[in-house]
Amino acid sequence: MSDRDKISCRTPSGGKPTAIPSWKYEAVREVIVQLLGDAGSEGFAFKDLPDAVSALLAPELKEKLGSIAWHLTTVKLEMEVAGELSRVPGASPQRLRLTAQRP
Repeated sequence: MSDRDKISCRTPSGGKPTAIPSWKYEAVREVIVQLLGDAGSEGFAFKDLPDAVSALLAPELKEKLGSIAWHLTTVKLEMEVAGELSRVPGASPQRLRLTAQRP
């Protein structure tokens, strides 16, 4: 796992992108896709994602990843900008679902 290859993660508000190692991005993205895919159109509560992601990551990966909540939010925001996931309209607290536009 190399930290040399990085992915620039954008935010919907247009703030300055954050670059994270691509292996971290892909590890977190893979788990998000799995969880949201299982949730269907009802979506998955954002507040429940950190614990759910943590439960699915291998222990050695969690140790190398660092803050799961920070990486989860960073990857989630990039996935929103890229059109891979969206917020369920009118849902409070925030719920997320995969979009049909994802690659």
